[in-house]
Amino acid sequence: MLIVDRFEGEYAVCEDSETQRTHNIPKVLLPKGLREGDCVREVAGEYVIDGAETLRRRQKARELLEKLY
Repeated sequence: MLIVDRFEGEYAVCEDSETQRTHNIPKVLLPKGLREGDCVREVAGEYVIDGAETLRRRQKARELLEKLY
């Protein structure tokens, strides 16, 4: 699974959740509406947003932030 870290020009810089390596993927290959922090999987040669995993990771991050305050 890839996690969108940021956008640089025509590329999305994504981190592989298993290897922690980054990959520059052309934005034209990614789904429209993709945002930083979204989780993306490659399915049948296409990238798709994993909405459930994105939501789970955002909720976990929110919980960790709330513990700080």
